[in-house]
Amino acid sequence: MRFLSFSTENGDSWGVATNDGVVDLGARFGGSLQETLAEHQLSAMMDRATGLEADVALDAIRFKTPIAHPEKVVCIGVNYANRNAEYHDKSEEPKWPSLFMRTIDSFAAHNEAIWRPPESHQLDYEGEIALVIGKEGHRVPQEVALDYIAGYTIMNEGTLRDWVRHAKFNVTQGKNFVRSGGLGPWMVTADAISDVNSMMVTTRVNEEQRQHDTTANLMFSFAYLISYLSTFFILRPGDIISTGTPPGAGARFDPPRYLCPGDQIEVEVTGVGTLTNSVIDDPTV
Repeated sequence: MRFLSFSTENGDSWGVATNDGVVDLGARFGGSLQETLAEHQLSAMMDRATGLEADVALDAIRFKTPIAHPEKVVCIGVNYANRNAEYHDKSEEPKWPSLFMRTIDSFAAHNEAIWRPPESHQLDYEGEIALVIGKEGHRVPQEVALDYIAGYTIMNEGTLRDWVRHAKFNVTQGKNFVRSGGLGPWMVTADAISDVNSMMVTTRVNEEQRQHDTTANLMFSFAYLISYLSTFFILRPGDIISTGTPPGAGARFDPPRYLCPGDQIEVEVTGVGTLTNSVIDDPTV
């Protein structure tokens, strides 16, 4: 089932995307997707939504990020084996994941424009699968870790390449410019994905395929990431874990192929859908 957050002329709401449109669960039952996860009511809400007719057409809504205010947005770096080899530094595969944090306002929603800031024209794309946590967990064993996933969404983990090199030990600056990435369009519930080890991530820029890889090539599986991160974090409902990008980011071309105003980026994940964002210069400047 595809749960989404959205707005219409009547205000913000949330619901389920069907083949015919959107079932407005906010209008029917109140609350939000994030509150539903926090109250451990996702399964019950799936039962309540089954068979309901759509209230509004999909093209009549404005998408919002599926989770409005996650406590944590955790991003994993260099997690596809082919991506690690892309660095050409002769390094061995890492023993532990690299990670950094992002703020939720560094993302635009589906069908919205991401912003190229005036401080840098090295805006890059990174297509990724993102996990949405469904229940609280601390020191979660790997063998039960997948049970903590409420669902999956898609991230364009937009990056300002020169700003990730401003300091010796972190990349946070280049990962958190306002609306420099995309998130959405919805959260597909975990039961809809039969094999997490065969999900395909494809990124296209102006319809040209730039990234294409499978989760079979992950160095750190979804279960491992949840177990590892929960060693030091308390994972909470609504937390988002982005699981790394395949090879083919713009910085890896010679010369680099960074994003420019007018570009359109599509990140497609099998079983989840397609996240689409255009690019504009930051309109607040």
